[in-house]
Amino acid sequence: MYKGKLKQILLITDGYSNHGEDPLAVASLAKEYGITVNVIGILDEQSKSGDGLKEIEDIAIAGGGISQIVYSKQLSQTVQMVTRKAMTQTIQGFVNKELKQILGSSNSIESLPPSKREEVYEVVEDIGETVSLEVIILVDTSASMKDKLETVKESLFDLQISLNSRTGDNAFSLFIFPGKHNDVDKILDWTPKLEKLNTIFPKLTMGGLTPTGPALREALNYFNDQSYSRGKYDGDDEQSIEWAD
Repeated sequence: MYKGKLKQILLITDGYSNHGEDPLAVASLAKEYGITVNVIGILDEQSKSGDGLKEIEDIAIAGGGISQIVYSKQLSQTVQMVTRKAMTQTIQGFVNKELKQILGSSNSIESLPPSKREEVYEVVEDIGETVSLEVIILVDTSASMKDKLETVKESLFDLQISLNSRTGDNAFSLFIFPGKHNDVDKILDWTPKLEKLNTIFPKLTMGGLTPTGPALREALNYFNDQSYSRGKYDGDDEQSIEWAD
């Protein structure tokens, strides 16, 4: 069945992009490369406005992914839900494509008899537990995210625990935007372990513009860069962290 890797970009932000290229265009390009873009928008508990909703939803739609607006306290559960739901959605799309090749262009999972449909969903679930997953996490570090960063860190730890309960390989890489000296900084290279965030996050400088488009572009380029190895990830190499003082 499915032998490839699922590739996701997980964008965590709380506001509009206001610098650099159009994030929708980059998300659409990522989709063309088979990379799903999921977006989680974080609101303050007091916030009732939907100022950033449209952009968040539009980026996810352009990237073939899922968008979700949450309050900070709900972030941990939402990060896990969005990631797993996007995995299932991607696998279902692959299975539907295979069914159409086998049974004809008019067939999909939903068109099957209930008993056969249940069998297909079991296959989808099994693939979701065994397929390799690569997630590039993009964290907005603009000034308004300062009080939310600890929640983001804890949520990413919970995501790692949740995904590492699978039998398939997982690899995470993390970028922040804006960076110290650039629009985007890579602070964690491919690893199955996110424990190093405990030492990285306290060093982050919050503030500046919100270059969401350039951040998505950096993630896309990183996925397409053939110069690095993404085989087995032991996560113990100190070179997995790139930090410029």
